[in-house]
Amino acid sequence: MGDFANRVFAVVRCIPRGKVSTYGQVARLIGAPRSARYVGYALRANPEPGTDPASIPCHRVVFKDGRMATGFAFGGPGEQRKMLKAEGVAFDDEERVIMADHLWDGRTSSADDEDEPLGPPPDFDWKAELGD
Repeated sequence: MGDFANRVFAVVRCIPRGKVSTYGQVARLIGAPRSARYVGYALRANPEPGTDPASIPCHRVVFKDGRMATGFAFGGPGEQRKMLKAEGVAFDDEERVIMADHLWDGRTSSADDEDEPLGPPPDFDWKAELGD
């Protein structure tokens, strides 16, 4: 895998059980805010899907409105939903993740400073990236 995919996998490994992230959130955390679609492409090639600690839990990444990816590469949206429900993630009547309850805040449980979120490198130029 390339550097982009490896950065995606590193962030996705940090998403705790019972929480979800969005494709856009992962893209922002790796310093590529306009690359949500490419995050999905990287996760589709996930070499270690699953729920054990050594895996890359790509099932924890959903659309920003809580919908499952119709192209979930490891069994479809039904399997993704089943995996999330097994981890305690709740869904609304339209089968979307209740994002207010389950959206990950970007902090890692192993971080030295619990208030330190994951994010792009300190020298990341948001103005240049976003064109402001």
